[in-house]
Amino acid sequence: MRISDLLAVEELRLTLLTGDPDTEFGAVHITDLPDPGRYLSGGELVLSGLMWRNAPEDSARFVTALAEAGVSALGAGQAWLGHVPGDLVEACAAAGLPLIEVPTEVSFRALAEHAAPRLSGDVRDALGRHRRLVTAIAEGADLRELFELTAAELGVTGAVVSATGEVIVGAAADPAGLARAYLTAPRLPVAAGGSTIFGVGRGHRAAGWALACDGDLLNRADLGYELAACVALERNRMEEGRRVERRLAERLVTAALAESDAAELNAGLRTCGIDAAQPYAVVSAGAPIPAAAQAGGPGPVALGGRILEELLSREVVAAAIPDAAVALVPLRGSTPAELAERLRTGVNVLAALPGVRVCVGLSGALTGAAAVKGGVEEAGHARRLAEARSGGVVTSDEIYTHALLLATVPGDVRRSFADRLLAPLLAYDRGHQSELVRTLAVFLDCAGSWNACAERLHVHVNTVRYRIRRVEELTGRNLATMADRVDFFLALKDQPPPG
Repeated sequence: MRISDLLAVEELRLTLLTGDPDTEFGAVHITDLPDPGRYLSGGELVLSGLMWRNAPEDSARFVTALAEAGVSALGAGQAWLGHVPGDLVEACAAAGLPLIEVPTEVSFRALAEHAAPRLSGDVRDALGRHRRLVTAIAEGADLRELFELTAAELGVTGAVVSATGEVIVGAAADPAGLARAYLTAPRLPVAAGGSTIFGVGRGHRAAGWALACDGDLLNRADLGYELAACVALERNRMEEGRRVERRLAERLVTAALAESDAAELNAGLRTCGIDAAQPYAVVSAGAPIPAAAQAGGPGPVALGGRILEELLSREVVAAAIPDAAVALVPLRGSTPAELAERLRTGVNVLAALPGVRVCVGLSGALTGAAAVKGGVEEAGHARRLAEARSGGVVTSDEIYTHALLLATVPGDVRRSFADRLLAPLLAYDRGHQSELVRTLAVFLDCAGSWNACAERLHVHVNTVRYRIRRVEELTGRNLATMADRVDFFLALKDQPPPG
């Protein structure tokens, strides 16, 4: 069938925006995948609702994929964007690909019925189902409604889970397991836990969502890709609404750090949904990532903010400050300790992703806008301690110890200090298969008690006395003094724990 034959059908009201009207096509294929090439065999009229287009540069990538697959023409529906963007017209013209504009009121099924009687009933049904999905999203259907429609139209069930292991919509028996499979898969989709897992959108996996479709859909991956594209559109719509909230939170944190007027801070706190007398905690987060992985992607602060919002089930937004992302979290009857456990659960799931260290610090319970600055500083100290520990969640209760001081000392300085003090002992242990370092660690852990140390090591007390004397001879230190005990205690913090 020729494109001109379709253009001649008055009730379709199609418009050729670019290309040769005499171009022939032999099949119809609908898709909203950003790269549908693998599902195309050539010679098709591709119909798309343009749900894949988030930015102008997306058009060139989409058209390139069609041209490389040998597609005959593209039909672009207006239902989602309300128009056919100029960048898509330019991309099709440059590729020599005919582009047809399909009005909003014309369904893909109606177009397919006119395309050729050779189209099977299954194809026409697929076109109708796809159109109904696109229309539902364009009319504001949320994720729950989308999943209900998908189950009814496509027979596909499952869930959307976050990278932190939370179910966003649907049902999953082991969401944490699905999240780990999503985080560790070299390529998506992947079959795991009785589901087929697809990525949602193009963001960093650490802050991403996964679509887990029940059963094995690897041979019907086009269905999963289409549903994932629909979920990504809904997430983008949700993201648009959060940008204003983030700006308000950043304005409050910036004003608090600048010690602005109390009335202004209280107003900002209310804008963020926290009453003056309502207890809250401040959470500070960052996600240090290798420099090579940052190219074209989010930096540690931006990524940390998106991860933090997912850890908190998108109940709050994260404000970006120079060295971290910060969120004010209403406690609503819970305690900072309970909030810390909730954060640790998600961070433990994210630990499956190689190359990303999620570092989170948590303040104590606070009230009133005047406490925001102190809370941000306290959470920041805790986050830096988490960074020194190579990731994890640290609460304010943990920072008021020597650990906070160690966290502020550069790693190379700590290692140099430990090496200088412990090197003679380590060398002696290697050469004599002895246990001077282990004995020293246990001795200090027993507060210098000879008997307690001997009991824990299962040796005679005289053996402990001999080993400690040997430690003093090799290092020139005196373990009877508090200063030398403290030096050894700190140096051993960078060593593996005693067995």
